[in-house]
Formats: sequence, structure tokens, C-alpha cells
Amino acid sequence: MIDWKIQARSHVCQACEKSFADKQPYFTLLFDRKHGLERLDVCGECWESQYSQGAHDRKDFVSFWQGIFTVPPPAPPEPIQKETAETLLGKLIDRNDPNLAAAGFILAVMLERKRILKVKAQTTQDGARVFVYEHVRTGDLFTVVDPSLQLDQLEAVQIQVAHLLEHGLEGPDEEKSAPLAVEAKSDSDCAPPGALAAQETIPASTGAGDAGVTDGAIARSE
Repeated sequence: MIDWKIQARSHVCQACEKSFADKQPYFTLLFDRKHGLERLDVCGECWESQYSQGAHDRKDFVSFWQGIFTVPPPAPPEPIQKETAETLLGKLIDRNDPNLAAAGFILAVMLERKRILKVKAQTTQDGARVFVYEHVRTGDLFTVVDPSLQLDQLEAVQIQVAHLLEHGLEGPDEEKSAPLAVEAKSDSDCAPPGALAAQETIPASTGAGDAGVTDGAIARSE
């Protein structure tokens, strides 16, 4: 399943409530609360005085990292064009369809290779690996559950992603892009990294080539 929950980067320190200035360093802490993962953005002063010592000792602590706050640029007008990996992933997040989990995972790996997304932490949920991704430009966080793809599932997911990039979620021949349900597998059932890396790439003509996805990218998280 997809466990999307976007958590936007705060524009103010969540400890002292002072607004972040452009290019100001800040710290993000990630906690595993009862309701799910929760982020906390604090300025350098509050980090030093309140969180730099002892944060690791909290039982719900997951990870922390330092970032540089940038004032978001105004949103550009939406061009009429094919889906990109980034826009498609955003639509999958909004839809939150567990049947599209494998496609969402592939898109996240594609964007990680383009350095649009970064893995900031890894945890487990109901026995499955969960990657915490941060959008490099906006600082937004969301989680992706690893569907543990096998070799015999990989080609079908790549075809699905290519079709979605070409036509979108509501594009023509929608039956061809029907959601692919991927049964969760144990680590012992998953394809080895070397085998995944040996598979073909999604053809550039499908619209996925701009993201540069290869199965070797998937192997990095195995």
C-alpha cells in the first residue's frame, strides 16, 4: 500500500515561532507518533538549546537532519504537456490508491535518481520497509512503502508507469493503465539487486526517459 502523508516544511521555527529567513539553516526532527510520522522544524538556536542533547534518547525518535530554508518561488503556470514523474507522483499522493503503490514506488525512485527527492529516514510498518522522502526544493515530506517487487512483477509495473506518464491517470485507453495490485512479499521472496539491475529501462519515448529510471535504481533500496 501507499502510505502517503505530505508534511510541508514549516515557514517558522516550531519551538520559538520565529519566521525562517531565506538561506537560514534549520533542523528537522522526525518522530514516530501513535497517529504516524511527525516532523518538527526548528531554528539553530532552539536546536542547540532544546534538542541537540537528548533527542536521540526519546523512544519515538526516528531521525534528524539539517537543511537550508529557501523562500518558495511563485508557482509557474501549468503548461499543457505530458505528465512528468514529479506531477504524476503528486497526483498519486492526492489519490492515495493502494493499488498504485508499486507505480508510486517506482516514481519515487526515479525522482531520487534525479536528486529531486532524498531519502531522509527508513522505518518499518507492519513488517514492510517505509522510506521517508523529502522534496529537495520544497522540503515537503512523505512516506513510501516498499512493495518488495519481484522480477516477474517489475516489467508490468514499468509498463504501467510509462502509460501513466504518457496519458495521465485519466488518459485514453484507461483500461490499459489499470492499477496493478502487488502482493507484499518477504525479503527472501524478492528479486536480488543484481537481477533487478539487469532488466531493461523504461523507453524514453514513453515520457519516462526524462526521469532516467533504471531497475538498478530499484536495486539501491533492496
